[in-house]
Amino acid sequence: MFIPTTMAEVTALGWNRLDIILVTGDTYIDSPFMGISLIGKILIKDGFRVGIIAQPDLNTDKDILRLGPPALFWGVTAGAVDSMVANYTPLKKRRKIDDYTPGHINNRRPDRAVITYTNLIRRFCKPCPPIILGGIEASLRRMAHYDFWSNKIRRSILFDAKADYLVFGMGHTTIRDLAQALKQGQPMENIPGVAYISGTRKGIQLPCFDTVAKNSRAYTDAFTTFYRNTDPVTGHQLCQAHQDRYLVLNPPALVSTTGQMDEIHDLPYENDVHPFYKAMGPVRALDTIRFAIPTHYGCYGECRFCAITVHQGRTVQSRSPGSILRQARQFTAHPDFKGNIMDLGGPTANMYGYECPKKLSKGACQDKSCLFPDICHTLRPDHSRYLELLEKLCALPGIKKVFITSGIRYDLILQDKKHGMAFLKKLVKDHVSGQLKVAPEHCEKHVLNHMGKQTIDDLLAFKSAFDKLSADCGKPQFLTYYLMAAHPGCTQADMASLKRFTTDKLRTTPEQVQIFTPTPATYSTLMYHTGRDPFTRTPVFVEKDPVKKQRQKDVVTASRRPSGRKHRPYSRKNIR
Repeated sequence: MFIPTTMAEVTALGWNRLDIILVTGDTYIDSPFMGISLIGKILIKDGFRVGIIAQPDLNTDKDILRLGPPALFWGVTAGAVDSMVANYTPLKKRRKIDDYTPGHINNRRPDRAVITYTNLIRRFCKPCPPIILGGIEASLRRMAHYDFWSNKIRRSILFDAKADYLVFGMGHTTIRDLAQALKQGQPMENIPGVAYISGTRKGIQLPCFDTVAKNSRAYTDAFTTFYRNTDPVTGHQLCQAHQDRYLVLNPPALVSTTGQMDEIHDLPYENDVHPFYKAMGPVRALDTIRFAIPTHYGCYGECRFCAITVHQGRTVQSRSPGSILRQARQFTAHPDFKGNIMDLGGPTANMYGYECPKKLSKGACQDKSCLFPDICHTLRPDHSRYLELLEKLCALPGIKKVFITSGIRYDLILQDKKHGMAFLKKLVKDHVSGQLKVAPEHCEKHVLNHMGKQTIDDLLAFKSAFDKLSADCGKPQFLTYYLMAAHPGCTQADMASLKRFTTDKLRTTPEQVQIFTPTPATYSTLMYHTGRDPFTRTPVFVEKDPVKKQRQKDVVTASRRPSGRKHRPYSRKNIR
């Protein structure tokens, strides 16, 4: 069943009014990969009447009031991608394509979508039920933050959007508690994973907005305290003054159990675009997620340019093999399924099925990372469950191939002395669709240190093993390398070194080179804004000139003719 998006569907369900209306910057794809769909299905399971309005018209009330006002609350999200990242390249040029919009044209997702949609609701819905923000755009902007697109420190998005509450993180447990509290008229101020505005101080005090907006050292202190309290086991309530009011951030919600992960993914999904929006044109994102299976949330990589740590968390939460097999069986009954599962993974595919036992009981370490600079001895990578899962999936009637197109961590494979090579052999033999994604990002040690990435020794060892196994299988397969230009600490000379490395050692001219985008709530963005390493407080070179950023990328993507003259570089846009 699709979640209703028209009054005809609401009436057909026998509902006279909706309890909750969810508004999103994406079109409505009914898939567990889409947060709006997953949240809506969870709330319906709990007995709430839920509707979805996708990409509403901003000039009239025809879309936003299409389902009438909700009885309990509005839920607002920018969608699966931050709206500013979706709308602009790292050089702040307007993107023409949007994979989550019918027809692919980027003309329906507004800038700062969370703020825009909240204003739209308040403009036309009077009196207005509570508005609750969620999704990655709201989650990363829940505290005072540096905004790359305006080049300034902005207030918590709760203040700019004038919303009532904000659900941060994945949100699927928090939203249930919040909805029940609203229904029963109970207070919501103590629910984990909720941020709100208060007239009184509470919890640990962060430097106030006025101070962090002017003082980069205070901003670094505020961010460090914030980051150290993003773990659900050890996190505390935080408070940050914004003039005469206070932003209150409750501790994060506890990570989901395997049973809870199974529950939300076992709900019925159509794996298609809702017919109302499908009539508007094809949606590219559907091609990659329709017959793909999410296996887990979270990532213990903690790459400093990546927002997964702050949004999904550092603890990996895995589904059971039974739940994943049930989803695969459902695919085989779909008329459009051709027998190929297009992806089996998560933020990093080979983190499925194991975690650090210490982290699960005591929380993430404050003084070290799981994988950087080396893999912690208590983590113990184990690919056995992933191997067993792949074998069971391949044995299902109606399944021809299972591909792994999510990125992998090659250092985890090499560290797993018991099952790592067996996993790699099976991966190369049966589960690579021509190319396998890995993300070394750079080759220079000082740049990698700023990124929180391991050195290139493991990459070269992995490439050697991958190439040999591919040759043994008689398969012309290759590795695709994600690389980054203009990260804090990276100079033009460093990119020239990267070019030599890719040419001499990797034997390739990379296409997957992206220019660093300073998204909120990452350590790399903190470095970009302050020009200092947040751990040592020493100066860091930061390239902020757009022309020179492009030159850094061009150094690596440029190929050479036999005469030595360069071709015009091939540029590929990527949203990370």
